[in-house]
Amino acid sequence: MFRRLTPVAKNILIINVAIFMISSILKLPLSEFFGLRVVFSSEFAPYQFLTYMWLHGGMWHLVGNMIAVLIFAPMLETVWGSKRFLTFYMVCGIGAGVLYGTADFFEKLPLKQDAEAYLNNPNPDSFYRFIIEHKNPYFNLNGLGELSDAYYDDENNPGIVNQTRRVVQETYDIFVTRGNMIGASGAVFGILFAFAFLFPNTELFLLFPPIPIKAKYLVFFYGMYEVYAEFSRTPGDNVAHLAHLGGMLIAFLMLKYWKNDTRRFY
Repeated sequence: MFRRLTPVAKNILIINVAIFMISSILKLPLSEFFGLRVVFSSEFAPYQFLTYMWLHGGMWHLVGNMIAVLIFAPMLETVWGSKRFLTFYMVCGIGAGVLYGTADFFEKLPLKQDAEAYLNNPNPDSFYRFIIEHKNPYFNLNGLGELSDAYYDDENNPGIVNQTRRVVQETYDIFVTRGNMIGASGAVFGILFAFAFLFPNTELFLLFPPIPIKAKYLVFFYGMYEVYAEFSRTPGDNVAHLAHLGGMLIAFLMLKYWKNDTRRFY
């Protein structure tokens, strides 16, 4: 399998594995600096739209993405050539990050605004609205309800006010300051989409369940699952499903744009 690796696919594998091994062995907190942060975070930097896609959160995260590169990337690179394939991979990864970052900005902007408003002017009504609208699964919700009730009963108690401030600040920190996105999944889902687009009837053999399935159906089911997972997200789900869908969308737009150039496309 490794003998058929094309140059860019091979280098993508090497770079991702090398970065993961170096950061693991030396215990370097690379994701803290190079993972994609919320745009309005003080730790956000534009280069993170590029760097996030070369980092992974664990061995299985890395293995899952690199297996997809190993299997699907060489055929695309053979068809397009190394330069076009590299362009495709990078644009899908960066584009997925931009789409995710844009959606993340609008999703978390109300949290930022409400947290700043409360910290500047704490009062029982604002605290109650905050804990209802921005439920934090890391806190005891019953305990927050009791704290809110106590605040209504004694709103000038400095101990209670400070406690509510800590709750609001901690909620903001968990979802904004500490959160980031890493992984090559956006670019990888672009590769999957492109493979199904170019070779829709190629049969792939699944391990679970052990059955053959055409590429177009596999990618369709993957896409539908990502849509379902995004809209049914649970508190413990830290997978960036929207970035996966963003990679597929960017791939679709690029393929449609390139399709007219049949000499270089396929």
